[in-house]
Amino acid sequence: MSSTDLLHPVLLHHIVNSLQWPGLRPLQEAAVEPLLAGEDALLLAPTAGGKTEAAAFPLLSRMTVESWSGTSVLYLCPLKALLNNLQPRLDRYADWLGRKAALWHGDVTASRRQAILAARPDLLLTTPESLEAMLVSQKVDHRAFFAGLQAVVVDEVHAFAGDDRGWHLLAVLERLTHLIGRPVQRVGLSATVGNPDRLLTWLQGSGAGTRPARVVAPDLPVLVPGEPAPAVPPGEIELDYVGSLQNAAKIIASLHAGEKRLVFCESRQAVEELGSLLRGKGITTFLSHASLSADERRRSEEAFAEARDCVIVSTSTLELGIDVGDLDRVIQIDTPTTVASFLQRLGRTGRRPGSIRNCLFLARDGDALLEAAALLLLWGRGWVEPVIAPPEPRHIAAQQILALCLQEHRAGDQTWPQWWNGLAPFDRSADPILRHLIDQGYLDSDGGMLFIGPEAERRFGHRHFMTMTAVFTGAPEFTVLVGREELGRVDPALLTEEVQDDRRLLLNGRSWRVTYIDWRRRRCFVEPADGGGKARWTTGGWSGLGFELSRAMREVLLGANPPVKLTRRAIDRLAQVREDESPLVHPGGSVILRDNRGDDLQWWTWAGFRANATLAATLTEVVDPIQRFDDRHIRLRENVTPAEWRALIADASQRLCLPDVNKKALDGLKFSQALPERLALATLAARLSDLEGADAVLGESVRFVHA
Repeated sequence: MSSTDLLHPVLLHHIVNSLQWPGLRPLQEAAVEPLLAGEDALLLAPTAGGKTEAAAFPLLSRMTVESWSGTSVLYLCPLKALLNNLQPRLDRYADWLGRKAALWHGDVTASRRQAILAARPDLLLTTPESLEAMLVSQKVDHRAFFAGLQAVVVDEVHAFAGDDRGWHLLAVLERLTHLIGRPVQRVGLSATVGNPDRLLTWLQGSGAGTRPARVVAPDLPVLVPGEPAPAVPPGEIELDYVGSLQNAAKIIASLHAGEKRLVFCESRQAVEELGSLLRGKGITTFLSHASLSADERRRSEEAFAEARDCVIVSTSTLELGIDVGDLDRVIQIDTPTTVASFLQRLGRTGRRPGSIRNCLFLARDGDALLEAAALLLLWGRGWVEPVIAPPEPRHIAAQQILALCLQEHRAGDQTWPQWWNGLAPFDRSADPILRHLIDQGYLDSDGGMLFIGPEAERRFGHRHFMTMTAVFTGAPEFTVLVGREELGRVDPALLTEEVQDDRRLLLNGRSWRVTYIDWRRRRCFVEPADGGGKARWTTGGWSGLGFELSRAMREVLLGANPPVKLTRRAIDRLAQVREDESPLVHPGGSVILRDNRGDDLQWWTWAGFRANATLAATLTEVVDPIQRFDDRHIRLRENVTPAEWRALIADASQRLCLPDVNKKALDGLKFSQALPERLALATLAARLSDLEGADAVLGESVRFVHA
């Protein structure tokens, strides 16, 4: 008997007759047994690998056989659009077995929420933020609503685990399990990651080591440390150099006529500008990015899914599993910052029988070409970044203590850690944070109980504490309206900079003339214009490349080529980049380069932003105090000699220290004000460091050269 036969017979009947599938895919087949047994699991497959069904079919079978009642399965996603996309599919599967699925997030109407509370669905699709909002809401009897919970599915779990939303997700799940008094099965769905076992352990939270768990990944090659990587992954990949966004638009307009093309850009500004250029060339073009209104994005995605000869230009918003129909081609402007992102985007193509996954890279300058070549070099080796949760999430611990007091109205000043079942950092290690919350008035303490205090009311009480459920901070933006219809949001700088004539914006690939600005309500009214619009958004926090990608760029400069097709333009431009930057690399280690004038000394580590930040903080005796470092190099004091250098770094590996953090950076760490300043700065410093990468650089030889 195959694993498929273990599924409920009604479900099997519909798989064969309603879906008309000849059988389950390998991942779906392999997931049946562990999920029916109640094991925690991480299901890995490329984009469009059938992960949703691999989780849903066994859990719906268990739901029916074991007579689960009430809301017994939560399906969590990082994006509301992804939930919207999945809900009809999951509701159809549930309906086969007489069950119901429902949607709950910020865009769901109040009347629909009331209906859900009155008649609990068997499967609830939501986000972690909306789940916490339910826990703290006075309108939701959370104990009764979640009493029947048996399993949680976390879709795109890698997208959570790599940032603070992952810590928030884990903390909320722990509070849920404490609330209902038993553990729940945890199932993660993910694209390819470099550390699946560690990711599964992370997802299990306090249950790690005590609950059965397995990684299910029959479609993916097994990478064994110390052994050669498998053959180059399949895919028709081409790397081209185009020199400008205008030239990229010409190529996209002239190639692949009649095909459906998805173009990824690395910024919202580039999406807007490319969309406008393509429309100017008569190409049917749609746009998608986070600063467009939800309605605008949905209209674009639906129109694109139904069209044929067209282009949709997007940021990473379409990287995850939102269905936009059957694509012919993916085009990448410049390069994503991770191999994992590239794999997600590549997986958008090659879904039709007889088609192959493909991606065309269009690099706008030499740096982008070098970075793209390096990323494809790593991809060709089968390497993918490990997903690692950000260290020391003290600010999330502060947020969770406040949220618990809001949820329960009061919490015992000695028993509160029980709500997170011993999971650090939501345990007694957070005592200093608790003391700070009490001292600063975020919490009141009386009779051994903790209550929400006046400072928490003042800072987070707006709209029934809704700002407390989101753990990230967005840059302030103005809402743009055409009449009463929301178009999207723009950076305030576009509304304050000096202009000669009309103030014009570029949004959704079209130009708009500003007619009125409501400064108090942060709203901007516009009407269509015939061109001249500008787009701009401020990016928060620091950015930078990782150690492996930076090192791969060094390899490319030393002559390594990615296993993909390079156009003649790309070959010629890459040769020029190698010639120009040849003094900055050598195969035996790093280079310290003094320019011809003798007043500029730079250490070319090719170690990435965080490793260089760590080195700069450690070697303060020799690092320039003003212009310090980037992904590739560290600027040194101009008077450092080779002998002094060797003496100063002799013991550097033994005294590596965390980077310095400017206090202004705390603005990007939500809830940092609920921490003692020293702990908030320590959190950011830990996240800015790469001790392992810094140590690797210090272990290499260094060559002093003149330009």
